[in-house]
Amino acid sequence: MSVRTQEAAPAGGDHAPDAILLGFARALRAAGVAVTADRERTYLTAVAEVGAGSERGVYWAGRATLCGSPADLERYDQVYAAWFGLERARTRPRQAQPTTVPQASLDAVDAGTGAAAEDDVLRATASDTEVLRHRDVAALSPAERARLSDLFAHLRPRAPRRRAHRWTAASRGSVDAHRTLRDQLRRMGEPGPIAWRRRGTRPRRVVLLVDVSGSMSGYADSLLRLAHAYATSGLPVEVFTLGTRLTHVTRALRQRDADRALASCGDVVPDWAGGTRLAEGVAAFLDRWGRRGMARGAVVVLFSDGWERSDPAALGEQMRRLRAVAHRVVWVNPHRGKAGYQPVQQGVVAALPHVDDFVAGHSMATFEELVEVVARA
Repeated sequence: MSVRTQEAAPAGGDHAPDAILLGFARALRAAGVAVTADRERTYLTAVAEVGAGSERGVYWAGRATLCGSPADLERYDQVYAAWFGLERARTRPRQAQPTTVPQASLDAVDAGTGAAAEDDVLRATASDTEVLRHRDVAALSPAERARLSDLFAHLRPRAPRRRAHRWTAASRGSVDAHRTLRDQLRRMGEPGPIAWRRRGTRPRRVVLLVDVSGSMSGYADSLLRLAHAYATSGLPVEVFTLGTRLTHVTRALRQRDADRALASCGDVVPDWAGGTRLAEGVAAFLDRWGRRGMARGAVVVLFSDGWERSDPAALGEQMRRLRAVAHRVVWVNPHRGKAGYQPVQQGVVAALPHVDDFVAGHSMATFEELVEVVARA
């Protein structure tokens, strides 16, 4: 790092280049950009390649390695200007352009102009909503979370189907000998049309196990809103939270208003943002609820990042027991859909052999895909 950079850094005195760069990355994380340790290492490597004395290189290296989406660019420019000084910020190659949403005018000169402006507003709004659907919910601002909660109201969960024991009349299938014979008796033995039958279907139960421990605190609100959409859909659904203990929250989530339901859920759950004991939680579910029938033939969806405080082998054993009674086991990991993710956590490694579907769960788009996965189970 050049002498000018050291003088522009927030802390006085001489600083090592790596310390200045890491300080900038952590300031960026404090501003709301999801800067991980991997991104920090990539940033230092990129600056070493372009040269710490190159102002353009330092700016663009950070922009390329520390920002994860277009929404991070404006915050990056603001933190860059504050950290390295306004003089350095003015030397960067390009200023970030503010995003503007066109507004339809009520005083349009003619109908054609008004229609075009209204079309621009609708297109801009749709584009903004589409961007929000793919954003990581843990990195959203309060205003964006409020907008995202409206999207949950449009989710339409569907239950998977299973074959019923009873037969129903159908236009094809197997011959219904009893109905056919009775119809012929009514006709005084005259032959008539053949009656057909097939087995009907019934909705299969869905069980949601939501990890609300500290490592999942950024996703717990959105996951419980997803669970609320299931609980109020009229489907056979049961919801539990997992942390240091197992809590049955189905009744709390039955309320129609999502905010009231989540508030009631918060009153019921005693271990919010606490530790993680997945193995004990799954064992408690199986011992008290699952083996009595709730998990038998059901689709069980476990929402967790896989961080386990107890022995990972114990989690693997409980997942094996769960898989033995459930129709299908789905593991939803919020880090699954992120670039560079590898399932290396010991809890995930132990559980994956007993999981049918390992899917992402960090954005509204992945929640919509999960609804389809459950419906097809």
